[in-house]
Amino acid sequence: MRHGDAAIRVWLGAILSAGTAFASATTAWEMTSYADFIRGQFQGVSLSRDGRLTLAPKVDTLFSSGQAVVWSVAEGANGVLYVATGHRGRVYQVDPSGASSLLWTAEQPEVFAIATDRNGILYAGTSPDGKVYRIEKGKATEYFAPKTRYIWSLATAADGALYVGTGDQGKIYRVTSAGAGELYYDTGQSHVTGLAVDAQGRLLAGTEPNGILYRVSAKDKAFVLYDASLPEIRAIIPQPDGTVYAAALGGSLAKRAQAATQAAQSGLGSAVNVQGAPQTVTVEAQNTQPGAEIKAQSDPAKLTQTAPAPQVSTQFTPAQDLAGVERSAIYRINPDNTVETLWSSKEENVYDLLALPNQLLFSTDSSGRIYGLSHDRKITLVLQTNEGEATRLLPSSGSVLVATGDMGRIYRLGEGPGAAGYYESPVHDAGMAARWGSLSWRGETAPSTEVLFRTRSGNSAKPDKTWSDWSEPLHDPAASRIASPNARYIQWKAEFSGAGGATPILDNVTLAYLPQNSPPIVKSINVTLQMAPASAIKAMQQQPISPYTVTVTDTGDASAAGAAGTPTQTLSRAAAQEITISWQAEDPDGDRLVYNLYFRADDERRWMLLKGDLHENAFTFDSDVLADGKYYFRVLASDREVNPPATARDSDLTSAPVMIDNTPPVVTIGPVRRTGTTAELEFEAHDAASPLRRCEYSLDATGWVPLESVDGVIDSQLERFVLSLDKLTPGEHLVVIRVLDSAGNAGLAKVVLH
Repeated sequence: MRHGDAAIRVWLGAILSAGTAFASATTAWEMTSYADFIRGQFQGVSLSRDGRLTLAPKVDTLFSSGQAVVWSVAEGANGVLYVATGHRGRVYQVDPSGASSLLWTAEQPEVFAIATDRNGILYAGTSPDGKVYRIEKGKATEYFAPKTRYIWSLATAADGALYVGTGDQGKIYRVTSAGAGELYYDTGQSHVTGLAVDAQGRLLAGTEPNGILYRVSAKDKAFVLYDASLPEIRAIIPQPDGTVYAAALGGSLAKRAQAATQAAQSGLGSAVNVQGAPQTVTVEAQNTQPGAEIKAQSDPAKLTQTAPAPQVSTQFTPAQDLAGVERSAIYRINPDNTVETLWSSKEENVYDLLALPNQLLFSTDSSGRIYGLSHDRKITLVLQTNEGEATRLLPSSGSVLVATGDMGRIYRLGEGPGAAGYYESPVHDAGMAARWGSLSWRGETAPSTEVLFRTRSGNSAKPDKTWSDWSEPLHDPAASRIASPNARYIQWKAEFSGAGGATPILDNVTLAYLPQNSPPIVKSINVTLQMAPASAIKAMQQQPISPYTVTVTDTGDASAAGAAGTPTQTLSRAAAQEITISWQAEDPDGDRLVYNLYFRADDERRWMLLKGDLHENAFTFDSDVLADGKYYFRVLASDREVNPPATARDSDLTSAPVMIDNTPPVVTIGPVRRTGTTAELEFEAHDAASPLRRCEYSLDATGWVPLESVDGVIDSQLERFVLSLDKLTPGEHLVVIRVLDSAGNAGLAKVVLH
């Protein structure tokens, strides 16, 4: 029920005391949707398409091979399973109770494919010396030798024929009796990775490396049902109405063959491949159910598919593992040959399919997950085995069998939910150290069901031994505060318990915390000298320079006011200069910043405020307000306007030394010596603030000519110069000397040569 006593909402209140390193705004991390929860870790917990966590179907370990790798599984009469292993070439027999026995040991190290026919006779394909053996009553005899390296897939037809998919030549053989095999179809591909027989008795074949799905209707006669964008067609599931489901992934048969050989030499490896007898079961994880339900169909007409669909696979690590690139996909090829992509993933590889009346189950390599895909393409995480891969799905005795990699096991899913399970959230990054506040959750419980929470925290991105231990359970409103130490990262775990087929339901989890208030960052300061705007210059020029005016006519007659004489016109300064200080700053928390701008001279120690409470990232002022000399400018950025005084943070940055020089150099003319058409004059230039940089002269206003100093380099505040002129014409000549300092100020002097 969704209301009354059955609906439970637990809010763990926050007691957030202020600290000098923490910001004022509380942040909430909320998980409420399928996309949120799917990133976590599941143990005995299912996730519905609407983002609801419940207990998963009960899981029992039916068989553990004890071998390095399990390649294939087939079902025989009375629910007996045949399990083929690698590196030692063993085939086991497992009865429905889980009791097992060694059935046969091959001469070759790998048994990649096995299948059973209508009479329950077992066939096994060995590699790397590709041969097919017939195993009957515990005795194996060579049945067919296609002279190929690998036997990847086997399928049996209704007429008793055995189809053999091979590599590395990509050929399919049809075998009707011992030694009586013929080449049925040459795909032109390298490997035949999957085989199945449809309701019309036609052979379906998946290949690698071009990901082509063939429908072979007769010898040497085939039709391409689909050419996938992924390299390898893995699982093929034909339906009675002509629909075909197929799974494709990155493909790496050549790599896995090499890996199998290496593993055979080293005794390492892990994988499982399951082939199933035709039977239909139902797995449901509905919002209205208290968990995932598994049950056999009561309608005998729905219990069979027309033909078994044995698939073989030995790939568990794709050759192509590129971030952001599609890694696997599930397709539905309709009876009219149109194709729909039902699901695709950039993170997971899909290994097998199992078509049920209400949904399509598929298995992946992401912690051995089993998903359900409904007719409206909504996805449900039914189960996570927490092994490397869930490689095959097999219907058996009204349930579902799941074959996994790593440990070489076969699990059996029960009809009702398990008694306990837990879910671990993904690790949450608060950005910096944070003070944890409250944990709240919303869901439903029934009698004898419960959800408890624990938390842990640390300062490494992945939980390790440096993290805190899991906290005591959070289930009482009085114990509301998260007890985990303040840190950058945090994780929570929900522990589910149920009884009598009932399960608790979890809909929403919210974790509140107070992030650390990060100080602002002043990244750079730039100081520039620029001309004042035209309006400012105009205002300066409009200042009165005389209490009277003088008018001069073109006749040269002055007005009556001219009795006092004709005044000299003074040319105003071309432009005023301004200093602009600009800076770049940012706040990691996104807080609004306020700035104070300070300055000090090189010979001072005390910073003086130039301008305070600035919100812009620049300030301009008249350069004349500072005397000549070397200065430093300091920008102080603060988030005090959006944080309490006790928690506000600031930072500053000081500029490189800046030379301010508004005074031009002084040029002093020394002795002048003229002899006939030559003249020589000596002078020196001095600047009180900055080193000199350039000297030039002009003769009779004919243009500027550069002149070097006596010591050859103009680089100090005092320099001496000697100017020699020859070929002078008789008469007076005007010589003007101009010296510029580092700030561009020009000092001038003139001398008249007689």
